[in-house]
Amino acid sequence: MQRFTRLFSRRRRYEDISVSIGEHIEERIDELTEAGMSRAQAEQTVRREFGNVTLLRERSREVWQWQRFESLLVDLKHVCRRLGRSPGFAITVLLTLAIGIGANTAVFSVLNSVLLRPLPYPEPQQLVSLHLNAPGAAGLSEFRSELRLSASMYFTFATHNRSFQSLGVWGPGTASITGIAKPEQVDTAWVSGGVLETLNVPALTGQWLTPADQDPHALGRVMLSYGYWQRRFGGDPSVVGRTISVDSRPRVIAGVMPRGFKVVNYDFDLLAPMGLDPVKEPLAGFAYRGIARLRPGVSIPQANADVASLINVWMDSWTNGPGSDPHFYLTWKITPALLPLKETVVGSIQAVLWVVMGTIGVVMLIACTNVANLLLVRADGRQQELAVRSALGAGRWRIARELLLESVTLGLLGGASGVAVAFAALRLLTRIGLAELPRMSEISLDGWSIAFTIILSVLSGLFLGAIPALRYVPARLRLTSPGTMRTASVSRERQRGRNLLVVAQVAMALVLLISAVLMIRTFSAMRNVDPGFSDPASLQVMRISIPETLVHDPQTVTRIQNSIQDKLAAIPGVFSSGFVASVPMSGAEPAWNEISIEGKNYEGEGPPLRLFNYVSPGYFHTAGTKIVAGRDFAWAEVYSLRPVGMVSESLARELWGSAGAAIGKRFREWPSMPWYEVIGVVQDVRENGVDQISPATVYWPSMMHDLYGPGSFDARRTVYFAMRTNRAGTQSLINEIQQAVWSVNSNLPVSDISTMQDIYSESMARTSFTLVMLAIAGTMALALGIIGIYGVIAYTVSQRTREIGIRLALGAQKGELKWMFVRSALIMTAVGVVIGTGAAAALMQSMKSLLFGISPLDPLTFVAVPFILAAAAALASYLPARRAAGVDPVEALRAE
Repeated sequence: MQRFTRLFSRRRRYEDISVSIGEHIEERIDELTEAGMSRAQAEQTVRREFGNVTLLRERSREVWQWQRFESLLVDLKHVCRRLGRSPGFAITVLLTLAIGIGANTAVFSVLNSVLLRPLPYPEPQQLVSLHLNAPGAAGLSEFRSELRLSASMYFTFATHNRSFQSLGVWGPGTASITGIAKPEQVDTAWVSGGVLETLNVPALTGQWLTPADQDPHALGRVMLSYGYWQRRFGGDPSVVGRTISVDSRPRVIAGVMPRGFKVVNYDFDLLAPMGLDPVKEPLAGFAYRGIARLRPGVSIPQANADVASLINVWMDSWTNGPGSDPHFYLTWKITPALLPLKETVVGSIQAVLWVVMGTIGVVMLIACTNVANLLLVRADGRQQELAVRSALGAGRWRIARELLLESVTLGLLGGASGVAVAFAALRLLTRIGLAELPRMSEISLDGWSIAFTIILSVLSGLFLGAIPALRYVPARLRLTSPGTMRTASVSRERQRGRNLLVVAQVAMALVLLISAVLMIRTFSAMRNVDPGFSDPASLQVMRISIPETLVHDPQTVTRIQNSIQDKLAAIPGVFSSGFVASVPMSGAEPAWNEISIEGKNYEGEGPPLRLFNYVSPGYFHTAGTKIVAGRDFAWAEVYSLRPVGMVSESLARELWGSAGAAIGKRFREWPSMPWYEVIGVVQDVRENGVDQISPATVYWPSMMHDLYGPGSFDARRTVYFAMRTNRAGTQSLINEIQQAVWSVNSNLPVSDISTMQDIYSESMARTSFTLVMLAIAGTMALALGIIGIYGVIAYTVSQRTREIGIRLALGAQKGELKWMFVRSALIMTAVGVVIGTGAAAALMQSMKSLLFGISPLDPLTFVAVPFILAAAAALASYLPARRAAGVDPVEALRAE
C-alpha cells in the first residue's frame, strides 16, 4: 500500500528534491562568496564539488520509484504516441482483431451457456435421463433412437430401485384452457410423482404438486410457468388457489415455478399431474421420458446394473391383458442406457457447436497472421531505430518488451472492441432464434465470456508481438547507414517469415472454404430431396385438440373434426383441407406398434415395429403427397369402421414386393383387431427431416377399431389440420380459421398456427446454422488470405523498387516482371493448398455426420476450391505486379 501511496505522490516529492538540491547549492555558493570568492568562481566551484545534478536527482528519486512499473508506463506512453502517429495502421489492426475476437467471444458465449455451464438445478451432476435400448425390437431404430418408459416400468423402477433418491416420468403435451378469455391451447408438461422432487427447484409462489394430485380420481391441481403467469395473469400472486378450466375440468392453481424453469429441455406453460393408475396400466405404452436423481456415491454404471435387474421384475409384475405373454419382451433385449441429464438437454447440437467454435478459432488465427505480417512490416521499417537504440545500450529484453507491449496493447484494445461485436452478434442470434439450439434463454455475456475475451486478447497480443520481437532482438540488429537502408533490396531471410505466414493463411483458408462448400452442397442436396409434400409455402397448418372431458364419444369427435375440415375448405382462397395426427417434421410424438401380415407365421420372432399415422380423407391431396397405387380413404368407410388402411411405398415393397402388389393385402396391429385391407399406397414421407430416411409407415383412418377387442373403437383427439391456399401465413386467414373452428365448437382453441414452409425450414435449422457460420468463416478466411497475399507482394514491390528499375534498365520485359511476382504468390498458394488439402481431408472425416448426400472427400469440391483460391491469389498478386512493371527506371534510380 505504501508503494501505491508513493507512486501517486511522486510529483510533489520530485519537486521537493529539486528544491532541496537548489537550496543546498545556493547555501554553498553563499558560503564561498562570503569567504572572498567571486560569485561566478563560487558557482563553478560548487557545481564541480556537487557533481552531476541531474544524475543526483535521478538517484534521489529512485527511493520513491516503483522502477519496473514506471518503466512500463513510460513504454506504454511511447506505444500510444507511436500508434497515434499511425492511425491507419492502428485502425486496421483494431478492426481485424475486434472482428476476430468478437466472433470467438460470441461463439464461446453460446458454447459456455449451452455445453459448459451446469444445468440450473441443485446438484445437477446427480441428474440422469432414463434411456432404454431395445436392439431386438425389429424396426424400432428406423424411427426412434431409444425405447421410452411405460407407466408400469415407472412404478416398478420407483418402487424397487436402490440407486435413486427420486425418480419420475414426464411427457410434453397440450391442454385447452377455457373460461379466462378466449379458448387457448397451452404447452403442458405432464409429470408423474417424483419429477419435481428430482429437479428440486422450489416454487416461486405457492407449492409443488403433491402425491395426492397424482390420484386419477382426485381433482388434481396444476402449476403455472413464470412466463404464462406473467402473460395471462399479469404476475398476480393471488392467482394461487384460483380455479381454472383445463381440458374442461376444474383445476386449482397450486403455485408458480420460477423464471427460466424448464422440465429438462421443455419450456411449458402449464405443469399438470399425469394421474397414472397402477391398477389399469399395462406392460406396454412406451411413451414416457424418465429422469432420476442418483443417490450420493452411486455411479451411472451402478445405476444401469440396478435398473437392468428390474426388467424381469417388471415383466413378472404386469401384463398386456388376457392371453398375452409378459416375457415376450425378452426378445427385445431391453437394456438401460442412462445418460447424464445434460447430454439429453444438449442433444446433437454439441458436435455442431464445437465445429463452429473450431471454425471461428481458425478465422482468429488467420486474422492474427495477417496482423503479424503488418507488425513485421512495421518492425522492418523501424529496424534502423531499433539498431540505434541497441547501440546506445538498450538491452535485448527492453526492446523485446516494447514490441510485445505494443502488440498486447493492440490485442486488449481489439478485445474491448470485440466485446461490443460479440454483444451485437448474440443479440442478432437471439433475435433470429434457432429452434434446435437448447438453453437459448440462458445465452449471455457472463464473467466467463469476459475472462475468455481477456485471455484471448492477451494471447493474441503475445503471439503477434513474439514474431517481430524474436526477429528484431539486438543480437540480430546491426547499425547501417541511411543510404544503405534505402537501397537494400529485400533479402530472402527478411521475406521468409512473411511468406510462411501467408502459407499458413492459405492453408487455413482452404480448410474453411472446403468445409463451407461441402455444407453448401449438403444444403443443396437436402433442398432437392422430395419431402413427401409439395409447395410447403402454400400449406397452412394448425393443431386442434378435443379432450375426452369435453367430448367423450369418439364418433362425435370425428364428426366435429369433419365439420371443421368442411368449414376450413369453404374459406375463400382455400382449395382443399384435411387433417392428420402428425404432420411431417413437426416433432410430435409418433405412434408405433407391431404390424402382422396375413398368412405369415411369427413364431420365434416378433412382428416388426412400424410407424403409425392417422389421416382423414383428403389429407394426402391437400398435402401434395402422391398416392402411387390404389386410392384414398372415404368418409363412409371411416364412419362405418370399415377395416381399411394405407401404407407407405417403402413398407409396401418390404412386405409385398411392390406398391401394386400391396393393394388388397391384409394386415393388423393386434390379434384382437380385425384384418385391415390395404386400399392405397402413398409415396414415402420424410417424417423426421429431409436428412433422415423415410420410415416405413402405416396410415390408419382417423377413427378405427382399437386393440381392446371387437366393438371398441377410438378417434384421434389431437390432430393437425392442413389447408392448401394461396393465403397461407396471412393474419386475415388466421382470423377466419379461428372463426370457422369456433362456429363448430366455441370451446376449441387453435394452436401451432404456421405454414409447412416454417416447419420445413425449422427442421433444417441445424444445417442452416452450420452452413451460415461456415460460410461466414470461409468468406472471412478467403478475404484475409487475399489481403495477406496482396500485402506481402505489395511490400515486396515497394522494397525492391531499385532492383526493378535496374532490371528494366537492363532490358527486362514488363511481362516477365509481372510473372515474377505472380509466380511468387502462386508458389506460396500451392504450398498452402497442399498443406490445407491434407488438413481438410482429415477434418471432413470427423464432420461427415453433418453432411448429407455428399462425400466428405468430394472430388469436385477438393478440386474446385483450390482452383478458386489460386485464381484469387493470382488476382491479388497481379495488382502490385502491374504496378511494379510500371516503374520508371530513371525515376527509381534517381530516388536512390
